[in-house]
Amino acid sequence: MSADPDERDWRLSGELPDAGAGGYLRGFLGRHSEEHAVSDARAAVGADVVVTHDDRRLFAYAASRAAIEAARAKLQEALSRDGMDVTLALSTWSEEHDEWIDPDAPPAAPAAAARAQAPVTRTYVVTLGRWVREEFEQSIAARAAELGVSCEVVEHPHVLSSQAAFTVSGPAHKVDELAAAMHAEEQATIRTETAVMASPL
Repeated sequence: MSADPDERDWRLSGELPDAGAGGYLRGFLGRHSEEHAVSDARAAVGADVVVTHDDRRLFAYAASRAAIEAARAKLQEALSRDGMDVTLALSTWSEEHDEWIDPDAPPAAPAAAARAQAPVTRTYVVTLGRWVREEFEQSIAARAAELGVSCEVVEHPHVLSSQAAFTVSGPAHKVDELAAAMHAEEQATIRTETAVMASPL
């Protein structure tokens, strides 16, 4: 749409109400009602705004935000007269994203996004019962592979438990995700071990 000679880079869109089921006659009347509503919408806004539709989806295009905002009230009034309560969403064409976007959405924080993608190396230490160590390590290794981060394990065995250090490298947000999974599994392991130790069997 940005290639349009009128530069109609502002858009309203909304769904016309469904005429509902009920056979050919109901479908015909529904289509007639939609065409009539679109025709009334075009008449309401004039030549500066292009109104079109794709089945029950109504679109209006204008060259500026001021023009499209002025058209919104006229469109909704015309549709209301035809018995159609339609919510019209505003969007604008983004060359950067090559798509229609919400002009009022808060901008993405580039610094935060860059930090989340930055490569990091962190070490996490967990204490495990010796009989669950291997299963725990296999689970964390599988999760690391799934996330696409590297994970090396260094063990420090004790009499009844093993203290394992997991050195993880990769994008910060994925390393954080693995750390959260590791913590959750460690807590679940502790609960399981406590239940086993307390069991009279």
